[in-house]
Amino acid sequence: MNFFKIKFPAAGSRRPAKISAILLTGCWLLAAGCPLQAQTVVKFATLAPDGSTWMKAMRQFAEETSAKTAGRVKFKIYPGGISGDDKDVVRKIRLGQLQAGGFTGLGIGEIAPEARLLDTPFLFKNVREIDYIYKSLDADFRKIFESRGYVLLGWAEVGNVNIFSNAPITRPEDLKNMKMWLWEGDPIAEAMFAALKVKPIPLSVMDVMSSLQTGMLNGVYGSPLSVIALQWFARMKYVFSLPITNASGAALISKKTFDALSREDQKALLELGEKHFRALTLASRKDNEQSIAVLKAKKLVFTDPAGPAVVAQFERAGEEARLSLVGKLYSRELLDKVEAALKAFRAGGKK
Repeated sequence: MNFFKIKFPAAGSRRPAKISAILLTGCWLLAAGCPLQAQTVVKFATLAPDGSTWMKAMRQFAEETSAKTAGRVKFKIYPGGISGDDKDVVRKIRLGQLQAGGFTGLGIGEIAPEARLLDTPFLFKNVREIDYIYKSLDADFRKIFESRGYVLLGWAEVGNVNIFSNAPITRPEDLKNMKMWLWEGDPIAEAMFAALKVKPIPLSVMDVMSSLQTGMLNGVYGSPLSVIALQWFARMKYVFSLPITNASGAALISKKTFDALSREDQKALLELGEKHFRALTLASRKDNEQSIAVLKAKKLVFTDPAGPAVVAQFERAGEEARLSLVGKLYSRELLDKVEAALKAFRAGGKK
């Protein structure tokens, strides 16, 4: 359909100014009546339940993104696993049914197995080491995600992971007598328990509670906050105070969707992602600290490793687990780079 029918003057006519005015007026009307850039609706799914700290941060991010981009970028959020688990979300993003998601380490591994290096057991000793490695290797991991068709909006860690049990644990040998859960399909947990010479019982997250109730399991692992949220703590008596790992989390968007945005909107998305997901990580750490106090109030007993030699034993098992995953999840080069950065950080006295 022709919106403007313009009769061009014959050669030598003195009416070019009038035609220019008509053309300019037409362009102005198009700009006023139609947006210069179509609105992008990003369908975002996550396992995080509505009302959780995670979802509060995500909604703040979505609202500020919409405001910053003058409504050009909006998020439609599907919380609480209504779009499926991490694997389902990855599959739906590949099919174009979703464009982004908030993932646990298991989902991150579906996209970029190399990033699971950050979840390996006994890699970090404290949050300063965690923050240093995530910051210093940020460009490396962003390149990995982009090579797989995704853009990192921000890291949002789940937090330190502890072992919960019905018998006290103070050394690796104690784990051998436990009917310990293994998150089915998680290569990190498999490598850790193999290094500790423990034979766990692989089950999905959804099967854990019923297995605790029947006695099929008497040991699980998770962040204090997640174990409370899942109500597993009600079946537990002890918590091993030495974290076995720090569990990662991340918000990722399809690179195809990201690349379709203007440079200005891309910049807004990345800047706001850094702001809100960093705040979420700090909030999650606070929530986990408060969860420890709740667990103690519920009379769960926290046990410590039986001396420095036992801590060293766990750390050696962590090294063995990391080496066993070279060539399966990540390269030796990437492992060496992370471990060298940690060694230099520790040598600098930044404890």
